Amino acid sequence: MIVIKIGGSSGINLDYVCADVAALMKAGKQIVVMHGTGKEADALGEKLGRPARHVTSPQGFTSRYTDRDTLEVFVMAACGKVNTFLVERLQKLGVNAIGLSGVDGRLLEGARKDAIRIVENGRQRILRDDYTGRVEKVNADLLGVLLARHYVPVVAPLAISYQGDAINVDGDRAAAMIAGALGAEQLIILTNVPGLLQKYPDESSLIAHIDKSRVEASIDFAEGRMKKKVLGASEALGLGVKQVIFADGRVEQPIQRALDGKGTVID
Repeated sequence: MIVIKIGGSSGINLDYVCADVAALMKAGKQIVVMHGTGKEADALGEKLGRPARHVTSPQGFTSRYTDRDTLEVFVMAACGKVNTFLVERLQKLGVNAIGLSGVDGRLLEGARKDAIRIVENGRQRILRDDYTGRVEKVNADLLGVLLARHYVPVVAPLAISYQGDAINVDGDRAAAMIAGALGAEQLIILTNVPGLLQKYPDESSLIAHIDKSRVEASIDFAEGRMKKKVLGASEALGLGVKQVIFADGRVEQPIQRALDGKGTVID
C-alpha cells in the first residue's frame, strides 16, 4: 500500500506521475493519491478578483487564510479542476480512478479553526471567520471498500468539520493521516525539487536520508513551504508508516525512483 501526495506547486509533471501510478497498479500495488491545489487556487482567485492571502503562524508555518469566499474559490479549483482532470488522466491510462474530497462520506474529519493566530509586521494578531482545520479522523472503511474493488481514490484536500462545515486542510498532513489509517508502507510526497534541501534552492544540497528519530528536529531547518511537509512526515511515522520519501515530481517514473531511494528517505 502506497499513499502518494502530489504537491500543488508549479513544475510537477502530472503526465509522468499518472503514468507511474498506472504502471504500479498493473504491477498489483494498491495506491491512494492525494493532491494539492495551491497554484490553481491562486490563479483562479486572481481571475475572480479574490486573490489568495497567505499568512504565517507564530511557529513559522505558512497557510492560506480561508474565509467563506476563499473557500468557494478553493473548492472550485480543488474539486472542479485539479481533482477531475487528474482522474481524467488516470482513466485515459486504464486506471479506474475515483475522485473524492474529504467532505464526501466524511472521508476526512476534524475540528474547524474558526480563528487563527498569525504574525503580521512583527506583531501577533487573531483572524476570525476561518474555514481551515486539521484532519483528526479518516474513514478508512470507505477507502478500503474502494481499494478492494480496484479503484484508485484521488483525494482533494478538503475535510468536513464535526459541525458539518467544509474546511480547507493541509494536504501533506492529511496524506499522513490517510497513510497511517491504512497502514501504508510508504508515503511519497512529490514536489518540484529533488527532496529536502539543506540550502534551498540549491538542488546539490539534497539530504538523502534522515533517521526517523531526528525528523522532528528537521522541521526547524526546513525551508518555509517545506515545514508542513516535514511535520506531515513526522506524523505519518508516528502513526506507523514505515517510510516517508520526499521526491522529485518533475522527472519520469517519479514514484518508482522514490521507491528506489531517489530523494530524501525518512525511515
